[in-house]
Order: sequence, then C-alpha cells, then structure tokens
Amino acid sequence: MLGTIVNTAAVLAGGAIGLLLKKGLPEKLADTLMKGLGLCTLFLGISGSLKGENTLILIISMVVGAIIGEGVDLEDKLNRFGKWIETKFQKNSRGGKKMSIAEGFVSASLLFCVGAMAIVGALQSGLQGNHEMLFNKSMLDFVSAIIFASTMGVGVLCSAAFVLVYQGSITLLAQWVAPLLTENVINEMTCVGSVIIIGLALNMMGITKLKVMNYVPAIFIPIILCRFL
Repeated sequence: MLGTIVNTAAVLAGGAIGLLLKKGLPEKLADTLMKGLGLCTLFLGISGSLKGENTLILIISMVVGAIIGEGVDLEDKLNRFGKWIETKFQKNSRGGKKMSIAEGFVSASLLFCVGAMAIVGALQSGLQGNHEMLFNKSMLDFVSAIIFASTMGVGVLCSAAFVLVYQGSITLLAQWVAPLLTENVINEMTCVGSVIIIGLALNMMGITKLKVMNYVPAIFIPIILCRFL
C-alpha cells in the first residue's frame, strides 16, 4: 500500500498548494486556465481512447454503464455530497458562481485513476512490492493537483479519497484481480475511461453539460466483455 499512500498524499499536498494559489488568481486568468485545462484533458482523452482494439466493447460498455449509472443516478448522489461539503467550506468561484465541489472531485478522480499507470502500478505494488510506477505517477498527480485545485477548488482534494480506495483495492486484491486485468482488459478499460474523459473535457470548456459520473460504471464493463468478445 506504500505506493498508493504516497500517491494519495501527493494529491492532497498538490491540492492544498493549488488552493493557496487560487486565492491570487484574477477572474479572467482563472477562466482562461480552466479552458486550457479542458483542452489538455481533451488531448489526454483522445490519446487514451486510441488504446482500445475492439470498438464493440467500447459501445456496449458505454451503453451498459450509462444504464447502471442512470439507474443509480450517481451524478445526483455525488452532487448532493458536493453540496453538503460546500455548506461546510462555503467556497465561491470567481464571478460569484459557487464552485462545484462535485465537478472538481469527478474531474480529478477520473484523471488520476483512469489509465494504465493506476492499474498496472497498483498491481505491481501488490504482487511484487514494486512501487516505482506509483511513485512516478505521484509526481505527475502532484503537479496536476496543483493546477486543477487552483481553478476547480477543494473538490480536487476530495479525489484523494477515490485514489486511495481505487488503487488501494487493486493493490490489496492484486493476487485475485491480476488474472482478470490482462493487458487487453487494461487497454479496453483505458479506452472507455478516456472516452468519458473527452466528455469531461467538453464540460470543462463549457461546450456540453454531460452527466459524466453516470458513465463511470462503463469503465469496469470490459472486465466482463473481454472474456467473450
């Protein structure tokens, strides 16, 4: 668990620094940075989506994931959680609009946990005690957390909990989940997650208002589909 703990601490530290920087950001600069981050996120999403090898898996995963997400209404539950935290922090975004903690949480959680580094690094940590990949990921997440927290607020810090649970679960259950998370499965999971990140990027740039969280279950569907397709 050392690698995951360090990764979680890196997100918290980077997010805390980002919150301090946020106080000195002019409204115009904050808006420009947000759109710039949206473009970078779009690039990451497009790059990751190219790892998929079976378009049918992507389509079925998105459909099934959306049905599950809408059925449970993850977006609504997350927004309620975010509003509860907002009442505690009473943070306001530039321009008088209340910063969506839920938005920051979802955005950062997806970016920190979707991709091969999170899965493979956690597996190596649990199976071999090799934390090098997660240490490298921690440095990347540290810098990303600074940038995202400086524009999206305290919700980015909340994503540290998701990193801890997600990567920590894979690490602790490594010897059981390793046979399921083959290279092909990881690639397809990365592809599905990256398509969701593209939607996230469009939201960040104000182009769409997709309920991104309701698509998140789709990320795990390839674990099943790759056994049959």
